[in-house]
Amino acid sequence: MKRKCMILALCLILAACSSQPGSNSSAGVTTVSGGGAGEAAESAGETETSKTVDPSQIPSANADIFAMDTYMTVTCYGKRAEEAVAAAQAEIERLDDLLSIGKADSEISRINRDGSGVMSEDTNTMVTEALRLYDTTGGAFDITVYPLMDLWGFTTGKFAVPDAQELSALLAQCGSDKLTVNGDTIMLAEGQGIDLGGIAKGYTSGHLMEIFEEYDLVGAVVSLGGNVQCYRTKTDGSLWRCGIQDPQDPENGSAYLGVVSVADRAVITSGAYERYFVDEATGKTYHHILDPKTGYPAESGLLSVTVVSTDGMLADGLSTSCYVMGLEQSAEYWRNYGADFDLILMDENGEVYVTEPLSGQFTSDYKVHVISQEGIS
Repeated sequence: MKRKCMILALCLILAACSSQPGSNSSAGVTTVSGGGAGEAAESAGETETSKTVDPSQIPSANADIFAMDTYMTVTCYGKRAEEAVAAAQAEIERLDDLLSIGKADSEISRINRDGSGVMSEDTNTMVTEALRLYDTTGGAFDITVYPLMDLWGFTTGKFAVPDAQELSALLAQCGSDKLTVNGDTIMLAEGQGIDLGGIAKGYTSGHLMEIFEEYDLVGAVVSLGGNVQCYRTKTDGSLWRCGIQDPQDPENGSAYLGVVSVADRAVITSGAYERYFVDEATGKTYHHILDPKTGYPAESGLLSVTVVSTDGMLADGLSTSCYVMGLEQSAEYWRNYGADFDLILMDENGEVYVTEPLSGQFTSDYKVHVISQEGIS
């Protein structure tokens, strides 16, 4: 089996570059897999900071980290930037030890091995949110698909197209509605396993924003694989500009489907181009976002889903959920629950869709359709 793993889903916009089709041409990038943040070529807004402080005089610190099976970057600006980065790295490593299914002594591995267990506060918070998303998305987000992910080889790297009978048997055991949660205790049904990877990085980035409050930072940004979360603004008071990788040209680091300008927001993308393998026998490509209803990679008609929210954990979970649900269901979900998030979607025809409140902060070289309460225009 051939394997491809792309983690260039989001980029921070740093400096000017030349225009090309499919890219929002006003800026170059630092990929989310490494590198620190820098100063922008153009301002997307101004705060009091830029009027009173010379941005070039603000201390900065950054760290590159490998955790949760991905490359991460933490960059902080302020007098206590080094302390904040050290605290962030320690927290990332603590949560990785707690949640990683690749570590035999992690809390999640122990629960999967024993079939039940007492959850820490962090795990309990994530499981509670996962169950809420399971209910509101009609099962599109399901932490019990772990055995299916393992069967496909996405947890081990031993990729294989499952036998249909074996897949069907495992699928029958899945379903977050089969979990029993009583306070801080969780019990799995027979044959079940859970994986919080669908919201763990979003939970982590959100938790780092809380930590940054303790260090009086001017601004900060964390890139956790395909997840970006920004704290306040950049040092010149302008908004962070996040480029969303063009799923039609994923290996081109300067090709974007669009750019969104934000402060104090998470910008989290899911796409089939991020992790996949090719079956050498048939030449067919299989990606890692499984539809919990079928056990097979989701075929929703979407190529990319980006969720923008103040809540990193919510954005992380919904980026997967909406990819499974597809355009129409995702638009309807936003109409019902969208007070805390917005969407940027690209379908398999190369059409881009953005929810109305975010449309003024999003630019693209593609034609953009606006999702409103009334419909899609």
